[in-house]
Amino acid sequence: MGPTPNPLNDRSQSKKRKTTILSLEHDILCMIFTLLDFFDLVRCSAVCKYWNTVINKSKLLRAYYYNQKQDSTDFSNKSTYSEKSLKTYLEELAMEHHRLSLKEGLIEIDQWKGHSVGVDQCRMKMGLILTGRGDKVMRLWSLESYKCREEYSVPDTVPLVDFDFDESKIVGLVGTHICIWRRNGKRNIFPSNEGTFVKGLCMRYYDPEAVVGCEDGTARLFDMYSRKCSRIIRMRAGPVTCLCLSDDQLILSGSSVGSITVSVVLSDQRVATLRSRITTGGIRTLCYNACSRLVFAGSTSGYTSCWDLRTMRSLWETRVSPNVVYSLQHQRNDKSTLVVGGIDGVLRILDQNTGQVLTSCVMEGNVLSSSQNKYGAAERKKGRRLSEDTHIDSIPKSARPPITCLAVGMKKVVTLHNGRYIRLWKFNS
Repeated sequence: MGPTPNPLNDRSQSKKRKTTILSLEHDILCMIFTLLDFFDLVRCSAVCKYWNTVINKSKLLRAYYYNQKQDSTDFSNKSTYSEKSLKTYLEELAMEHHRLSLKEGLIEIDQWKGHSVGVDQCRMKMGLILTGRGDKVMRLWSLESYKCREEYSVPDTVPLVDFDFDESKIVGLVGTHICIWRRNGKRNIFPSNEGTFVKGLCMRYYDPEAVVGCEDGTARLFDMYSRKCSRIIRMRAGPVTCLCLSDDQLILSGSSVGSITVSVVLSDQRVATLRSRITTGGIRTLCYNACSRLVFAGSTSGYTSCWDLRTMRSLWETRVSPNVVYSLQHQRNDKSTLVVGGIDGVLRILDQNTGQVLTSCVMEGNVLSSSQNKYGAAERKKGRRLSEDTHIDSIPKSARPPITCLAVGMKKVVTLHNGRYIRLWKFNS
């Protein structure tokens, strides 16, 4: 006669066998996935390798793509299918969701204390946001948990002017030097005879080079690997107030007199000077859209302007703020919307092609929920859209502190306000 089963052992074994995503069989997952719309199906394909394999092997994305395109005039049979066409369709669908969310979606705003004193610079990539300036510390935050993932100290004797980051390093303009922080925490400063220059006012990083706009009107290119200044380009007579880089070796620099100089990196030649037709004041911020070849600028007089880099001609100019426009950005691959922030604290969404203000947003005062993190309270509030006849001065300034910097992600915008708090605007479709 065999041993008597022990019910306690059975219970302990069942506790060890926890149900996970991997516990669901292939057929069951397929049944669930067929109930989703196309956008949710794409998101599920990014959850894990197992789900991605199930969705791709069962050709669910391809079948959905056929259904969406079968009535189209340029889709006569399935032989026209290609991975490239599917990828293009996915990108177009994602950008359409992004545009509609920014224009019409409900707005939730999460804000948390990120620094001990004012912070006014941020960069967003790969689901992370890098913030810093006032307290000599840069912090890298997760946009999912709002937890500080990494922290980088700046030398006490010099100011942090500008910074950027990628998967492996942080690149900063610190005083009159370029400084590199490895993501493992080790910091390197360029040798004094190579990395020193006159006062730097701004920096843009495009691996493997960092470009510094200087007070003497030059743009200086530094190679990240040789740690040498590879080129000095004379951009203008006055200070370079802001910079942006194109993907075809062009440097665009703003000035305090309201013009933008376009130069070629390899030849040191000025290609063109972009001038405003109506804007007065200097250029405060620049960004470039590689998909549409459009250049956008924000001025100290409250105007947002656009030029076509293919023709070097002005397309539109819109006054969006009573005074300075500090920052403007767009989501990568998005050719429809531009997010603008300035001194009046109103977050505005513009049409990239016409300059029309699609919507204007501010934060409401009531706290929906709150929690605590290492640096203080994290609060959730609602955002609201303003009607066209709203008088901005009637909105308390506590609800709209100046937006000194912003960064745009998929259906989200991060704003800084020269205070201790970081705000994440989430636009839900």
